[in-house]
Amino acid sequence: MRPSLARVYRIKSFTLIFQHKPSFVAANHHQRTPIYFSSLSSSCPNLQIRKPQTPLFLRAASYSATLPDLKKWHQWATSLASSVGSTLVDLDNGPDSTLLLRELNWLIQDSFQDHHNSFIPQLPTTEFTRTRVDSQVVKLRVGLDELYRLWRQRVEERRPFQYIVGCEHWRDLVLSVEDGVLVPRPETELIVDLVSNVLLKESNRGLRDGLWADLGTGSGALAIAIGRLLGKHGRVIATDLSPVAVAVATFNVQRYALQDVVDVRQGSWFEPLKDLEGKLGGIISNPPYIPSNHISGLQAEVGRHEPRLALDGGFNGMDDLLHICNGAASFLKPAGFFAFETNGLEQCKFLVDYMDRNIKGSICNVSIVSDFAGIPRFVTGFRQ
Repeated sequence: MRPSLARVYRIKSFTLIFQHKPSFVAANHHQRTPIYFSSLSSSCPNLQIRKPQTPLFLRAASYSATLPDLKKWHQWATSLASSVGSTLVDLDNGPDSTLLLRELNWLIQDSFQDHHNSFIPQLPTTEFTRTRVDSQVVKLRVGLDELYRLWRQRVEERRPFQYIVGCEHWRDLVLSVEDGVLVPRPETELIVDLVSNVLLKESNRGLRDGLWADLGTGSGALAIAIGRLLGKHGRVIATDLSPVAVAVATFNVQRYALQDVVDVRQGSWFEPLKDLEGKLGGIISNPPYIPSNHISGLQAEVGRHEPRLALDGGFNGMDDLLHICNGAASFLKPAGFFAFETNGLEQCKFLVDYMDRNIKGSICNVSIVSDFAGIPRFVTGFRQ
């Protein structure tokens, strides 16, 4: 099993995003199933869905390399990772050598057809065994030249490891991600637990078969997880402005055979939902909430490579949160539930105060919920 990489990344000047210890999630490579593209679809009739990149672990092993060449690559990659030491930790709380070496092992798992048997043999003791070992070939899902390029990108360019291998382990899901799509964070997993707790209550029985919206879906993580919680008539509409995110989310929905449950639509926030005002049973969102002037202080993996569209929440980080909050009052049906992720206590209090001043008659039972580290992270409530 592999831990979520977001659990071990840290941010220097914006530490509220990842303040907790690494923990493992259930993610079994042997339970992965193929993904097909022929049935990718969207509710937007004029939307041309681009084909997303295929994660390494799902690619055919159509490449090969000899054991000596792979050993040479592994020695180079190990040396490059080891040379980092704690330099990046001191710079911006980036990965240290220990984490990079762990990622190197994960890269091998996803790139090699048979990663269970070590591809680095013991030094042969005879000329016969040396010749036999040197002639052995290992099947790969990516070419050797590409392995060099990918690892150089990871260490020297600080490209997120999730983009290198094309996936992220999140809860019990293995989600496709790529450049242009926000890597799902472990804190966001708690939104699924909050929704689950609401659906388990008998008084909220109608919400199980209701219509839900995941605004700013990104990889589709929340939409997929919520879709698996709903009753047989429950549905989720996942919206995102980014065509890359729409393609990747659709890919992931297909992977988990939820195309009849999760409908991915391209558009900004509530725009693809104009016909559903007052009809939604639930709204969930992890919107951009980082203040604009904090972006430059983020860990390089985040600030340089993840989409600013999914990070930047405006001057104080509240632009999109306030927009979604106002929309929830209009789009939720009576007794409908909402859960929004924020940057922390200050934003939570701001949002609660805003609701109290501006939409008090529309929203009730508003609560602030803390994340894994005890940091106030979510605002939840119900439509009056």
